[in-house]
Amino acid sequence: MQLIDTHVHVNFDVFQPDIEAVRSRWQEAGVVRLVHSCVEPSEFKSIQSLANRFPEMSFAVGLHPLDAEKWNQQTAEEIVSLAGCDSKVVAIGETGLDFYKADNKEQQRHAFETQLAIATELNLPVIIHCRNAATEVREVLQKWKQLKGESVRGVMHCWGGSPEETQWFVELDFYISFSGTVTFKSAKQIQESAACVPSDRLLIETDCPFLAPVPKRGERRNEPAYVRYVAEQVAKLRSESLSAIADVTTQNACDLFGLTV
Repeated sequence: MQLIDTHVHVNFDVFQPDIEAVRSRWQEAGVVRLVHSCVEPSEFKSIQSLANRFPEMSFAVGLHPLDAEKWNQQTAEEIVSLAGCDSKVVAIGETGLDFYKADNKEQQRHAFETQLAIATELNLPVIIHCRNAATEVREVLQKWKQLKGESVRGVMHCWGGSPEETQWFVELDFYISFSGTVTFKSAKQIQESAACVPSDRLLIETDCPFLAPVPKRGERRNEPAYVRYVAEQVAKLRSESLSAIADVTTQNACDLFGLTV
């Protein structure tokens, strides 16, 4: 069985003491590819170094919406430069909107829209972070589709929206990725969404080191090996086998990010 963790942050300091052991565990769990996301350009060097160190790792470059105040022309140029010269860059992001922790809506929207333009220019998908902002993200993507005549490709990562909101983004040709939150007992809305996503739009992730899934929820650090627990829960919610979920999510990740396994 092969699994792909489509969203990790293993460049964080919490992984530095034992990254080789962490890697051994993800290999033992059947994780054959990983997509490392990015929060801001200061991470570019460390993420690129990890991708060069681990052949199974690809990565994204971008600016997180909660860092939107750091957006400037230099940021855009750095994203374009690295994405254009390193074949291991498979996406732009994570970008998007977060109105749960910040209310600088115009700054966030400008950085988001500019990264959509970069992704389109480079023919790369986007990794979208969306928290308390589903209506606004939908509006941005609908506007983009109207202007360009086609949807930008991408994934709604660590998805927490309702089934209705899920359908919005499926109709915009987005993939929907579920993290450890889908295993939480109280996450009924997320579980309902995981049950209704079309099979050809389904992805899984850990978003590690955050959001460790049940039965590892009490641990301080999530890690890529635990994506198996996400897959198991999604399989249960959809009344499918674990191997079927592994197969479809692996194929979807390959299709979206241009990966091979």
